[in-house]
Amino acid sequence: MDHTRLGTTGLQVSRICLGMMSYGSPTWREWVLDLDASRPLVRDAVEAGITFFDTADMYSLGASEEVTGALLREFFPRRDDYVLATKVYMPMGEGPNDRGLSRKHVLASIDDSLRRLGTDHVDLYQIHRWDPRTPIEETMEALHDVVRAGKARYLGASSMWAWQFAKAQHTADLGGWTRFVSMQDHYNLLYREEEREMHPLCLDQGVGVIPWSPLARGRLTPPAGAGDDHARGQRPHRRPPVRRRGRRRRARAGRRGEGARAADGAGRAGVDARQGRRHRTDHRRDAGGARGRRRRGRRRRPVRRRGRRAGGRLRAAPGGRPRVTAARR
Repeated sequence: MDHTRLGTTGLQVSRICLGMMSYGSPTWREWVLDLDASRPLVRDAVEAGITFFDTADMYSLGASEEVTGALLREFFPRRDDYVLATKVYMPMGEGPNDRGLSRKHVLASIDDSLRRLGTDHVDLYQIHRWDPRTPIEETMEALHDVVRAGKARYLGASSMWAWQFAKAQHTADLGGWTRFVSMQDHYNLLYREEEREMHPLCLDQGVGVIPWSPLARGRLTPPAGAGDDHARGQRPHRRPPVRRRGRRRRARAGRRGEGARAADGAGRAGVDARQGRRHRTDHRRDAGGARGRRRRGRRRRPVRRRGRRAGGRLRAAPGGRPRVTAARR
């Protein structure tokens, strides 16, 4: 497994990050695996050389962090042998302060996450979304205090507009607080809006990129119509023109789809690690084939649905938002 620096930091992470949303409690979502069912999949990832693991407090309402912590302690002899990331923002209760990025919620959430994970620190503490109800100054100062207290080594962000991310970084600079070192965004060969502003911003600022949904919920994996019951339960198989074009490209490349898409995503400028979730061991083996691949040869044209282009740009949906071609997970 190849390793790379996260952004311009000295932190080394595996090129593939295992997303832990699928592991926790099936009472939260029917497709989530419990501790015993998760064990062989996480073991397989560890044996493949994956050392980067990403979870969040809201996954299975905390049970994912418990499963993640238990399995990592089981498979790694030392805490420093792996990189652990979690997130804060989403609702964790019915109370008005059980959500968001207020100082109260951030400081309470990091303590709760560390308790569930069974560790005294996380390597990467990320804000799950932008909080429009809390001043960014309050959030950045609270996150800085988390780092100064030794509860997190680095800070990261996820899924926001580029202007919001730039504002957060500028606020940190003005206050002398800790900056974000990573951006976990929605990015794959079907949804490429991040290439317009977010990725150039990250490249300019030395911020590492960790794409989520790199395989577009299975739309970029072969073959069409052959998904398992889990995949069909998550999202009906749709948009056959996109899938047909994907099959043709996989045939020309002579690769299985998951490995090819993983190699493409991990090889793009500014992308440090790609995040994926696994429900079967063969999923991981397919993606694992990307760890030694590099994109080369002539530049590939993006996969687009017919009718999505207007004047050389993605057509804007009502309200100015870009029209996406893959759903968020």
